[in-house]
Amino acid sequence: MHKTLLFLRLCLLFLLASFYSKADTCLPDVEGLCTPGVTIEEEVTVEKTEEDKGTEIIFTTTTTKTTTTTTVTNEDSGNIVDEPDMNFDWGGEGPASMPSGTVCGELGSDRCAMITGSDNDKSIMGVEGMGTTFYQEVDVSDLSIDNGGQVTYSIKVDKQDAQDRIYMHVTGTGGGTIVFSGTDILSESGIASSYQTYNGSFDFGGVLSKVTIEIGGRNINLAVGPMFDDVSVNVFYNVISTIIEQQITTVEEIVYLNLTDPTQIDLIEEIVEYNDIKIDDDGKIDFTPIEPAEQEVSYETVEAEIDFKIEDIKPEPEMEMASTEAKMEIEMEMEVADEPVEETNEPDSKATEEPKSVKEPSAKEKAATKIVKEIGDEARYDETNQLKTLIVMQILGNTKSFFDTQATIQDTNVDEYLSKSIEDQYGLLFQLAQDVTMEDMINAQY
Repeated sequence: MHKTLLFLRLCLLFLLASFYSKADTCLPDVEGLCTPGVTIEEEVTVEKTEEDKGTEIIFTTTTTKTTTTTTVTNEDSGNIVDEPDMNFDWGGEGPASMPSGTVCGELGSDRCAMITGSDNDKSIMGVEGMGTTFYQEVDVSDLSIDNGGQVTYSIKVDKQDAQDRIYMHVTGTGGGTIVFSGTDILSESGIASSYQTYNGSFDFGGVLSKVTIEIGGRNINLAVGPMFDDVSVNVFYNVISTIIEQQITTVEEIVYLNLTDPTQIDLIEEIVEYNDIKIDDDGKIDFTPIEPAEQEVSYETVEAEIDFKIEDIKPEPEMEMASTEAKMEIEMEMEVADEPVEETNEPDSKATEEPKSVKEPSAKEKAATKIVKEIGDEARYDETNQLKTLIVMQILGNTKSFFDTQATIQDTNVDEYLSKSIEDQYGLLFQLAQDVTMEDMINAQY
């Protein structure tokens, strides 16, 4: 017998697919700002194994699906400049002044910063053509910037003399290393820019922990130099969060090998049906036979069993003749038994014996005895009642095979069988039937 247990087999497909919210990607070391969005990458790998256990082969398919979700956002540090309204001097190189009122021109009547130096030097940050600088360093390490971004600036400038010059320089460092450095000439010498607002930006990648700001220039005519106010420097940086989800699916296909013939299978099925089988933690198998339920015995159940089985016993004509001859023979023997018998004076050795305990009749014995007593005197030798008596005796013997298929006995001479004594543990019932018959015969003589 070949039995195969098949599990639902997973369709196997190697798949590597990515879904993007934008065409480009934001790598860890990219310079500048990434486009905000969500990137989803899915990867599916399939691994197959085979294990031979002798009586069965186990095929295992393991499918691993890895989903990587990357979310990119742009964060703004806000203006990092300390005192952007120029109410006091930042400090730096060369001479400077902090005027207010009408001197500041279109920058407003509040205080502004003026470049007054006329030298042509190189600044601390390496910018040529410097006479005066305003300088400050800003620590941004608390922002935990590590995926690049962009530094932007905005500054208002009023250059009343076209021969003056003014520039904006910003340097960014991360972990002591310069990640970006840039200089924008806001208004070069020879350009009559007057009042203007300037904006610019510098891209960077990786980690940013400090920003250095330098605003410098030259006053050529030594009158009113270039003035500036309302300085803002913002850091826009990328925040990238990555979530990796992994789903593993295992499918087993078990193939049982045909190593047992049909006879062995039938024996195994019979053992399983009639035994309570338990397997302990050590793999030991324990067989406990299943006991059949004990049937309740009563007068009604015994009588019903007799009536049900008596229809299956149909004696052949030869059996009927033999039964009649046997009945006549029994009657003749009973008549002889009525003759007087001389009594002897031999001592009864049994009288001295101690009485023996009598076994209490069982439920079957009581029910069967009651059935025999209910058979009338005239009907006692009726064919059906004789069969009923035999069936009662068989029930008391608890021999279920008695009601199996009966074979016909082709023998009309019963003398040999009558001369034999039948030992039966239920002789009480037989003796009772003989006593009743003897009593009827004695009463008939009167």
